[in-house]
Amino acid sequence: MSNRIEKVNSLLEQEISKIILRDFYFPEVLVTLTRVDSFANLIGAKVYISVFPDKDIDKIVDILNKGAYSIQQKINKILKMRPVPKIEFVKDKELIKADKVQELLNSIKQEESN
Repeated sequence: MSNRIEKVNSLLEQEISKIILRDFYFPEVLVTLTRVDSFANLIGAKVYISVFPDKDIDKIVDILNKGAYSIQQKINKILKMRPVPKIEFVKDKELIKADKVQELLNSIKQEESN
């Protein structure tokens, strides 16, 4: 990945996090932006999120995707970037996998101590 794309990803991550925190309200749910992966041509970017409790993740992703155009407009005003990548929110499956591995390790540890 080029240095430019890494910088764009970092900037987008910071700004999208601020916008979500300021403009969206998710009661009793913790929404975390885990990473941003912009396409090499900057036409689009996948924004990975995790949600706790994770039973609400599909609903949260849907809400954020419905607000993606508004978020893109705000990013354009803040960063004056051309082009502003088309944002797509997706659930971060890596964290879900990591949680499952952690659960398995905990259950093995518990079995060994019995």
